[in-house]
Amino acid sequence: MDTAVDPVMLARIQFAANITFHILFPAITIALAWILLFFKLRFAATGEQRWMDAYGFWVKVFALSFALGVVSGITMSFQFGTNWPGFMERVGNIAGPLLGYEVLTAFFLEATFLGVMLFGRKRVGERMHTIATLLVAVGTSLSAFWILALNSWMQTPVAFEMIDGQAHPLSWWGVIFNPSFPYRLAHMLLASGLTAAFLVAGLSAYRRLRGDRSAGVQAALRTGVVAAALLIPLQIFVGDLHGLNTLEHQPAKVAAMEGIWEDEQGAALRLFAWPDEATRSNRFELSIPKAASLILTHSLDGEVKGLNSFPDHPPVAPVFWSFRVMVGVGLLMLAVSWLAAWQLRRRGEPAPWLLKVLVAMSFSGWVATVAGWYVTEIGRQPWLVYGVLTTAEAASDVPAPLIGLSLSAYLTVYVVLLLAYVSVLFHMARKASQPHVDAAPAAAQEA
Repeated sequence: MDTAVDPVMLARIQFAANITFHILFPAITIALAWILLFFKLRFAATGEQRWMDAYGFWVKVFALSFALGVVSGITMSFQFGTNWPGFMERVGNIAGPLLGYEVLTAFFLEATFLGVMLFGRKRVGERMHTIATLLVAVGTSLSAFWILALNSWMQTPVAFEMIDGQAHPLSWWGVIFNPSFPYRLAHMLLASGLTAAFLVAGLSAYRRLRGDRSAGVQAALRTGVVAAALLIPLQIFVGDLHGLNTLEHQPAKVAAMEGIWEDEQGAALRLFAWPDEATRSNRFELSIPKAASLILTHSLDGEVKGLNSFPDHPPVAPVFWSFRVMVGVGLLMLAVSWLAAWQLRRRGEPAPWLLKVLVAMSFSGWVATVAGWYVTEIGRQPWLVYGVLTTAEAASDVPAPLIGLSLSAYLTVYVVLLLAYVSVLFHMARKASQPHVDAAPAAAQEA
C-alpha cells in the first residue's frame, strides 16, 4: 500500500497556511488606516483630545499589524519560486508587473509615512501629520487594489494571448479590470472594514469593562460599532453581486458552495448538508425549496448547474462549509452591530453583557475573511489560473519530506506569532486603561 504524501497537496497546504496567516493583518490595516484618518479629521474639526487619544492607541495597533503583514508577505512570495515555479514561467509576464506595481505604488508609500504617523506629529505639525495618515491609508488601499487585480485575473483571466506557452497581456486595462475585479475588490475592502470595526469595538469594549471611562475609549467604541452597523448591509449586498458574477464565470464553484450535484430548476437552498463526493450526493440535507434559484437567478424556477455537469470541479465539502461559516459570521455581525448601535443611541453605551459579546467578536472579521478566501481559492481548483494553468502544472519537484519539514516550521512559528499578537493587543489595552482604572480610587481618597 502506497502511503506516500502527495507533494503537490503538501505545497498547497503550505501556501494555504502562509496566506491564511498573512491575510489576517492586511484585513486589519487596510481599513484601520482609514479609521485613523477619521480620528485625525475629527480632532482637526473639533479640537477634542479624545480623538487624538483614540488615534494614539490605535496607531500602535496599526504598526504592529503592518509589521507582521510585511514579514508574512515576504515568506509567502518566496514560495512562488520554491513551490510554484510553473506559475511565473507561464503567467509571469502578467503576475510580475502587477506585484511590482504593488510594491512601487503601495508598500513604499505605507512604509515611508508610517514613521511620520508614529513619531512625527510634533516634528512636522498637525497638517503634515494628517497628510501622512492619508497617504498611508491610500497606500493600504492601493496594495489591496493591485493584489486583488492579480487574484481576480487568476479567477477570470482575460485580455491576454499565449505565445510559446507563456501568457502575454494584450491590454493592461483589460487585465486589471477583469470581469470579477470590481466585485472582488469591493468585497475585500468591506471585509477589511468589518474586521477593523469589530477589532476597534471589541478592544474598546474590553477597556470599558476594565473600568476605563475615558472619552477616547468611548469615541473608539462608538466608531467601531457604527462602522460595523453601516458596512455589514453593504457587504451583504456586494456579496450577492459577487455571487452572481461567480455564477456567470465560475459556475462549478457556485455549485460547490450550494452543494448542488445535479442540474436543478427551482434549486433548493441547502442550509445544512454533508456533501459526500464518493456517492456524489448530500447526507442529512436540510433545505428551503427553490430558494437557491431565487437568490442566484432571481427566479423561483431558474436553472442552476450541478457539479455533475462539470468534468473538473473543486473539492465540495471545504467550499460548502467555508461558505456557510462566512455567511453565518456575517449574519452574527449584523445582529450584534445593530443591537450595539441601538443601545448606544438609547442608553449611551452597550449593556455589560453586550460589551462582553463585542469582546468575544473582536476577531470575528478574521473568521469571516479567511472562510471567504477559502471559498475563493479552494473553489478555483483544480486551476491555479482558471482555464489556463492547473495547480499540478505549476508545482515544483521539491520532494514531499522537504515541503513537510518547512510546513511544520511555518505552522509552529505562525501559531507562536499569532498567540503573541493577540496577547500583545490585550496587554496594550490593559496598559492603556491602567491610569484610568487607578485614577478613580485616587480621586476618591483626595475627596
